[in-house]
Amino acid sequence: MNRTFAPVAAPPTGAWEELVTTALLGTDRRTPPGTGAGPQAPAALLDAAAVETVRRRAGLRPARAAERPQPAPEDPRPALPPAAARRLALLLADRPGASGGGRRGTAPDLTELLPQWLATANARGFAPPPQMLPALLDAARGRTDLRPAALEFAGPRALWLARLNPDWRFALRSTPGGGAALPHLEDDDSVRQLWQEGLFAERVALLSALRSREPAAARELLATTWATERAEDRLMFLDSLRTGLGPDDEPFLEQALADRSRNVRATAAELLSALPGSALAARMAVRAEACVAIDHTRPTRAAGVAASGATVATPTITVEAPHECDPGMERDGVVAKAPAGRGERSWWFGQLVEAAPLGTWSRRLGGRTPREIVALPVTDDWQGELHAAWCRAAVRQRDAEWSRALLGEPSAPEAGGPGAVSLAERAKLLGALDAAERAEWVAGFIATHGLSEAFQLLGVCAVPWAPPLGRAVVDALNIARDAGSYPWSFSGVMGLAERCLDPSESGRLDALLAVPDEPENASPGAGGYWAEAFQRLVTTLRLRAAMTEELSTP
Repeated sequence: MNRTFAPVAAPPTGAWEELVTTALLGTDRRTPPGTGAGPQAPAALLDAAAVETVRRRAGLRPARAAERPQPAPEDPRPALPPAAARRLALLLADRPGASGGGRRGTAPDLTELLPQWLATANARGFAPPPQMLPALLDAARGRTDLRPAALEFAGPRALWLARLNPDWRFALRSTPGGGAALPHLEDDDSVRQLWQEGLFAERVALLSALRSREPAAARELLATTWATERAEDRLMFLDSLRTGLGPDDEPFLEQALADRSRNVRATAAELLSALPGSALAARMAVRAEACVAIDHTRPTRAAGVAASGATVATPTITVEAPHECDPGMERDGVVAKAPAGRGERSWWFGQLVEAAPLGTWSRRLGGRTPREIVALPVTDDWQGELHAAWCRAAVRQRDAEWSRALLGEPSAPEAGGPGAVSLAERAKLLGALDAAERAEWVAGFIATHGLSEAFQLLGVCAVPWAPPLGRAVVDALNIARDAGSYPWSFSGVMGLAERCLDPSESGRLDALLAVPDEPENASPGAGGYWAEAFQRLVTTLRLRAAMTEELSTP
């Protein structure tokens, strides 16, 4: 039987876009093509969209089937306990800003607990349920701070997925080597081949992995191609030597001081100055010693004989900053051009002191301890420059004794010591102390000065906070509540407490859950807000305890 088909009119140009626009505006504002206004318009619009969809699909030409992807790799890690898997699903389902802002109420902020959950899961070595990998990658896509822990937990299957979905390609960029498998480090031929022929990201990953296991082998591998590398690549490769930095790296770094790239020279000089026994550190010590001395002749009125007007000689530090930046100084990493608004001599002087080994100063300044040295007066307004340079040196060399001296006592009037001129410097100096001492110092600071300046210092303390630090924070929050101020002024510290306070401290907070009596000068309604804030803190701590218990279940 012969059949004939009526000719089909060609679709007008932009027909699909016209339908989409009509749907967005609404059929009451825009009439669909080929029909009039009225109650039948919505159905006519859907019919037209269905016809256009079939027309578009029918216009596709047949093509060769795409190659099937390789199967996802196995993840040998143990599976999450069921309760922990359910908890992860809840954490991933929560979205930042879902509450719409405003008053938070007593509900925990689940998005802020996800990083802690991931850290614990990674420490226990669990693998995620495969069906949760898309949500985990979506969460990491939206939060760069979450990516390292999320990708570590997601494991090799996340990289497999990332190669199939452009939205998740960040996982390949965030993983050393773009997720490529590195050869066994014992396979010298494969290591050498990848180093010579691999992509830049693969070579960085290889060098970092080798450096963490065999520092000398990594340095020797880098030396084989150093002369032919691009300047920006040399800088990145040189930075990998921070891992396992030791005296054996000095000859290579000394050669890098003559590099044609200023950034490479500066990085090599920084690494050498972190080795107190290096030749560069010795050269810097000689230069810095020439600028700093003790003057025993400066008279100071003695406290015990003030009535008679007698004076005694008080040891005083004198400073004579360098008058030029010679080629030797530049070769050793001193930047000759000072920033705008900064004097050249003070700029050069600060760099010399920063790079000199801190052991230099006890020998140079009469055998005094760091605390005694820091307490000495300094002439001609050089104290701020000298102490700031000692701060940077203590951080670079991770010298705990000098850090203590520069921090001073936490109960001191300025609570930062003479060298710590900013909260950022105090936080860096605290990083040179062990976790217990760091927490004790910050607790003393809070007990004396309250929470108004403590946020940045709390950020360098180990989690969970040690009991003395946790008690100091809670006591300070309680004092602020009794004063009648709004809790919003302490929202940053309260948020840190929710994430960092030891969950075992939740029992101590029960007395703070009631709405307090408001003093006459209190902000209206502050008591209710404080009660909510403490209720949320207690609820969050108990939730964190439950999360830890769920991840501890075999």
